[in-house]
Amino acid sequence: MRPVPSRRPGRTAAAVACVVLGLGLLGGAAAGTWLTGESGPEAARRDAYAGVRELWHNRPVDTLFPPTLKGDDAGPGGADRVWNRIAVAPDTDCAAALDPLLATALRPVGCERVVRATYSDATASSVTTVGMVFTEADGEAMLALHNRFTTEGLGKRRDLMPRTLPAEGTVAEGFGSGQRASWTVRIETDAPVVVFAVSGFADGRTVEDPRPATEATEAGATSTAAQAGLGHDAQGIAERIGGRLRTATAAPATEKDG
Repeated sequence: MRPVPSRRPGRTAAAVACVVLGLGLLGGAAAGTWLTGESGPEAARRDAYAGVRELWHNRPVDTLFPPTLKGDDAGPGGADRVWNRIAVAPDTDCAAALDPLLATALRPVGCERVVRATYSDATASSVTTVGMVFTEADGEAMLALHNRFTTEGLGKRRDLMPRTLPAEGTVAEGFGSGQRASWTVRIETDAPVVVFAVSGFADGRTVEDPRPATEATEAGATSTAAQAGLGHDAQGIAERIGGRLRTATAAPATEKDG
């Protein structure tokens, strides 16, 4: 048998260097991914946020504000509610759609656009304006704003009530600031959107004691808004419009709203 020749030190060192360099590159790539947060789930979450942010101009109005909303068990005592859309406003900026103080409270998340619609209940005795503020924020900023609204009780402040959307020639023609009876402002944490709703009577009567929907829907509440179910209207419509954001994000765009 022939003797096995010994390995040359130079070749051995080169091979070891290649292995070390390869491992270093792999480790560096993994560390870079970890440091920058470019993981699959995180990237998908950012894409989902971006997709929701574009809904105000790439989905039909009937997708965002359907002609009819059904609220099973959404009324006082678990009664079913049905709301019919009676008006839709052109998309606008925050300054035109929101009271100055509410716009200031939402400033940390920025304002891309605001879309609004007004609904009446099945008996045309109450009216509710619902809107969505599409923000420029990421998930962290939306969570921070949600926490601030919760801890500071901003959603219950009367001076932060949303504006109404009256509609000439409809039962909401006299729905102005003095007719606001109940409201809700929902800071979404899984979408760059703030959903708000404000309700009142369709006959134009002035309400002296408006109450946030969280109070007007409590058992035993005796305020005007509570007894008329206006807190349930504001809360129920806001919940359903907010919920449609997820469906709209998953569905392909078929028409521009303009």
